[in-house]
Amino acid sequence: MAFFRSDGHQLFYREAGSGPLLFVLPGQTASSACHLGELDYFSSRFHVVSLDFHGTGQSDRLEQWPPDWWARNARDCAALAAHLDHSTFSVMGTSGGAIVALWVAILFPEKTRAVIADSTVESYPAGTLEKVVAGRDPRDPNNASFWQYANGADWEQVIAADSDLLLRISRRGGSLFDNRLNEIRCPVLLTASLKDQDLPDPAAQNCRMAAQIPGSQVVLANQGGHPLMWTAAEVFRRHAVSFLEIDHDTQTVS
Repeated sequence: MAFFRSDGHQLFYREAGSGPLLFVLPGQTASSACHLGELDYFSSRFHVVSLDFHGTGQSDRLEQWPPDWWARNARDCAALAAHLDHSTFSVMGTSGGAIVALWVAILFPEKTRAVIADSTVESYPAGTLEKVVAGRDPRDPNNASFWQYANGADWEQVIAADSDLLLRISRRGGSLFDNRLNEIRCPVLLTASLKDQDLPDPAAQNCRMAAQIPGSQVVLANQGGHPLMWTAAEVFRRHAVSFLEIDHDTQTVS
């Protein structure tokens, strides 16, 4: 567990293992504290690092999350890789962390060896994000317990900042990647559960994303929910390990 500075802010990260660098990126209302299982599991093969994004976990808070929040966190990942003396890396993200993972591949094609993007979509239809925000009940003890574990005593501020960002994204049309998925040149594995009720039409959206990303593949599981990484961990890990064991240095699409 350690801190580093990026873009004038102090950011927290956890790490385990040695070898090639693998980022494990949390959902945007979660944090690295929620990924101890992934840090342990993948540390036998990789130097695994999980980052608390700007405004979450033990990282510095922001007064307002900017509209390019996911891309900003992607730049923090590249800065953290340099801080850790790695020139290349693979990235595994779930939910909001999968959005960041794909932005890493868009912005840093020469550094990104491979991406696993779990339980995410390309865009949200009108009204969908409003329903997501309206459905957040901080009085639900399960929600409150999870958010407090992930983000600490000021978890309500984190959830409010994220909800504000989602509503602003919705007003912009709900698109998350600015039509830039076709710029990705590394191999990408997209994973999701067909039973994920937190995502709008995950099967169609993941196939549409794959059609834009050269060298991509899709795993849609009948098991689990949101995210697949946690709700059907054995299924997710089996496909993730198989994908990561490929020599991706020879798989980059030109």
